[in-house]
Amino acid sequence: MTTLTNVLDRLTNAGELYEVLPDKALRCTACGHRCLIRPGKRGICQVRFNQDGELRVPWGYVGVLQADPIEKKPFSHVFPGSTALTFGMLGCDFHCGYCQNWLTSQATRDPASDAALNLVREISPQQMVAAARRAHADVIVSSYNEPLITSEWAVAIFKEARAAGLMCAYVSNGNGTPEVLEYIRPYISAYKVDLKSMQEKNYRALGGVLKNVLATIQLAHDLGLWVEVVTLIVPGFNDSNEELWEAARFLCSVSADIPWHVTAFHKDYRMTNPENTSAETLMRAADIGREAGLHFVYAGNLPGRVDEYESTFCSNCQKPLVRRNGYVVSAYAITGQGTCPSCGVKIPGRWPEDPKSVKLYGAGIPLPVR
Repeated sequence: MTTLTNVLDRLTNAGELYEVLPDKALRCTACGHRCLIRPGKRGICQVRFNQDGELRVPWGYVGVLQADPIEKKPFSHVFPGSTALTFGMLGCDFHCGYCQNWLTSQATRDPASDAALNLVREISPQQMVAAARRAHADVIVSSYNEPLITSEWAVAIFKEARAAGLMCAYVSNGNGTPEVLEYIRPYISAYKVDLKSMQEKNYRALGGVLKNVLATIQLAHDLGLWVEVVTLIVPGFNDSNEELWEAARFLCSVSADIPWHVTAFHKDYRMTNPENTSAETLMRAADIGREAGLHFVYAGNLPGRVDEYESTFCSNCQKPLVRRNGYVVSAYAITGQGTCPSCGVKIPGRWPEDPKSVKLYGAGIPLPVR
């Protein structure tokens, strides 16, 4: 009988992110759990396992492959208006009750996700790059499940992608280790981290540890990766002023230039009790981020309802630079040198060298004025 686990166990390769221990035991270093995996056992993610002293890791397939606007990731300071070919595998090291991608992320953990077997598609790194070309993508992104636990496969793809002139990025829960960040650093340019809460008890409920995520944000920034951070605002879970201030102040302590995206929760998977996040709550969170000193704060998932918090402004002269409505960019004014055309200050991020290459929709709509 073909089961999801049987298929995924076949689609594996020898891993690289681990330490060898006595008696054929292994210590996986792909995520902050640092699982001790004995022969015949699996890590918390369920997709990395010890086969007679060899770590087997996911390889050679995708569970999701989709061309998205890069604003959907969300990245607001990486090639605005570009297309990102986004791929995901199956499995995760967290078990968030509100996961929108639970069918892929909770595969092998939740029996309801066994239908993900129908999503598995074998593919090669070369075919991934060809798919990116067909989609006219400038960026390849690992997302939809937790990319840290499938880093060996991502790096195999990214090597081909970088050679073809494509940018590469991660969209991650941030439960990293120094080992995995050093491993992926040569191949990725941008790293989006979910900062889900500033309370340890909340992280424990989701299957994580707060300090690991905070350390990942700091280290990714120190390593020179372009970091953007997202906090999904869940009513009654992480939406208090105190917690929002704490998150914003932490990000400022790393760099005031880190873009902070506060996004709207909607009822999904196993979390259907809280009300959906209102535009007023998002704007309150965004206001706190700005007051805390962050230069770039964005409110997402409620297009057209969050005033100027969808667009990018110069942190020095406050001139509008990028106009957005949802995932659509309608005006772009950053120079090819990545500077504000009005005052000349450098705008942090990864910008196209040719501003005219930015795909605009609804052009002619005036930029908002702050």
